[in-house]
Amino acid sequence: MAVTIDDVRALTSGLPRSYEVFVRGRVKFRVGQIVYLAFSRDETQMGFAFPREEREAALETYPGKFLRPKPSDMRFQWLEVRLDAIEKDELRELVFDAWRMVVPKKLASLSDDELEQSAVG
Repeated sequence: MAVTIDDVRALTSGLPRSYEVFVRGRVKFRVGQIVYLAFSRDETQMGFAFPREEREAALETYPGKFLRPKPSDMRFQWLEVRLDAIEKDELRELVFDAWRMVVPKKLASLSDDELEQSAVG
């Protein structure tokens, strides 16, 4: 079953400093002014913070899953994913890792289990 924006909201709800915004018809998630997740207008794709140096390997390894960012976003640490190509476990990893890229090291050191508990609790 494809993951949805509501699955992302469930994961981000307890992430420290994270909040949702609606900008130019698109849902985005930020820490401060830094966007770490952004959805296509039709919510079928999600862009996310991702190490630039690992982007080409991800694109080559999983061409049916990941997409190259639009040319204007190539300078950023960013990658796109088709939501119908991933499961909830993969989504969890992508969301938490993207969030870790934009928060202070102390917060980034929290384990996935600690983050999941803060979202549930």
